[in-house]
Amino acid sequence: MKALADPPDTDLRPTLAERPATTCAETAPAAGHVSGPAGRLVANRYTLRSVLGRGGMGLVWAAVDELLHRSVALKQLTVSDPVSEKCRKAALVRALGEARAAARVKHDGVIRIYDLVMENGHPWIVMELLSGRTLAEAIQADGPLPVEQVARVGLSLLKALRATHRAGIVHCDVKPGNVYLCDGGRVVLTDFGIACAAADGADCPHMFAGSPAYASPEQLHKDPARPASDLYSLGATLFAAVEGRTPFNKDDLVATITDMTEDEHEPAPLLPAGPLRPVIEGLLAKQPHQRLTADQAEAALRRSPT
Repeated sequence: MKALADPPDTDLRPTLAERPATTCAETAPAAGHVSGPAGRLVANRYTLRSVLGRGGMGLVWAAVDELLHRSVALKQLTVSDPVSEKCRKAALVRALGEARAAARVKHDGVIRIYDLVMENGHPWIVMELLSGRTLAEAIQADGPLPVEQVARVGLSLLKALRATHRAGIVHCDVKPGNVYLCDGGRVVLTDFGIACAAADGADCPHMFAGSPAYASPEQLHKDPARPASDLYSLGATLFAAVEGRTPFNKDDLVATITDMTEDEHEPAPLLPAGPLRPVIEGLLAKQPHQRLTADQAEAALRRSPT
């Protein structure tokens, strides 16, 4: 059993930075400096078992809910300066935003959030423990996936994104590392750490955060993310699944962003995509109004062999 942390997808984009620098640096503790060793009781309820993953936002632990006697995953958000009140408050705001965004979406294809608890002034997100592996791990282990499997994953993610957008949330970070292929066939969209709630009356932040190789051109231009931005990222994710590489993959970050944002540049040609090529290319249109809508993408994927 394992759950998604914030796993780096460096196997698909080895030269790209995962997240921008911040004033209160977000760092996962190094080995030997884990905050909360296995066996520790968090919030007088959750017993830590083992570290499942590390990422820019901290750690994800397998744990046991001693009250309800069930396995859970705990996401421990960490900052580089544990004594800074400013950084502690920033971490709490991020945790609340992530937990509220994911909890707002009621769909089997979205990670389930159970609770948010505080321990020594630091937030921990309590969520369901998933079995299986991420799409990024599947690509790294097996190479490009069969077209039929990618089409099924695409349909599942479209349903999850529809529910997310209906709830007024833009995920902002759809990528293989945030897609979980569970045992039994369930596909789950995870990590709402930089999601924004456009329905709350405020635009999504005019700043970029996330993974450049999967972000939409408008996000890289620091324009507000919209549902169409998630659809672009879905196209890039499906491209990676069927090709084993990202659509834009140059030698450095600047070259990659240039390729993604300049009108004259196009993504790498699709080789084994077969019947998925039209839907992937339609989702990767650089102008939001020219992209396939969720309805159009679903119709195209249903025409593909699944």
